[in-house]
Amino acid sequence: MQNATPRILIVEDDADINNLMYEAVRKHGIEVVQAYSGTEGMLNFKTDKFDLVVLDLMMPGMTGESLTKSIREISKVPIIVVSAKCGVDSRVDLLSMGADDFLSKPFEVKELIARIDVQLRRVNEGYEEKVEENNTIEFKDLVLDKNNYEATLCGKELQLTRQEYKILELFMLYPSKVFSKQEIFEYAWNECYIGEDKTINVHISNIRAKMKKITDEEYIDTIWGIGFRLAKVK
Repeated sequence: MQNATPRILIVEDDADINNLMYEAVRKHGIEVVQAYSGTEGMLNFKTDKFDLVVLDLMMPGMTGESLTKSIREISKVPIIVVSAKCGVDSRVDLLSMGADDFLSKPFEVKELIARIDVQLRRVNEGYEEKVEENNTIEFKDLVLDKNNYEATLCGKELQLTRQEYKILELFMLYPSKVFSKQEIFEYAWNECYIGEDKTINVHISNIRAKMKKITDEEYIDTIWGIGFRLAKVK
């Protein structure tokens, strides 16, 4: 259960960046505790209660990766990583470790606040994903078979291209995350992103159109100025 006033922990060794985030988040009506190393951040996390953690990766002593793993061992609290370490492999590894979102440095403060709001809303909604032992992923009436790269919606076959399948797979593997167009492109095409905004928009539109032929239920939300995610559970 989230506190009446959200409370977050910022772990960032660069004092200027830490203070920048602190002031922005505090003005947004959120309580903030600052830590300047992974070790200090872990100590704070163990001795206090937080609704969300924002952390850097490249810190002296305990790294952000180690801190993410340690937090995830004892809590499901949302974790947003803010780092200059922005390669697609790094992002995928962090998501696998348990991070919920990733923001590359340099970043816009407004985007950080928006991503924090998204994670806090997801906590309140109590969304749960379902990954079955037979290597299928389910969300509402949408089922992906990861073994055969097949998809069904409301029990009917959903004809998808490889990239369309990979986009849905990415969303369903990490349902609490809002993905930028860069992250979607690099995952689905396995290539470096060079501003292919139109490509992503067309593929998302095609997925929605194919789903519309089967159901009126919405499965993809557009988060303006950030990207896309799975639709909220109603």
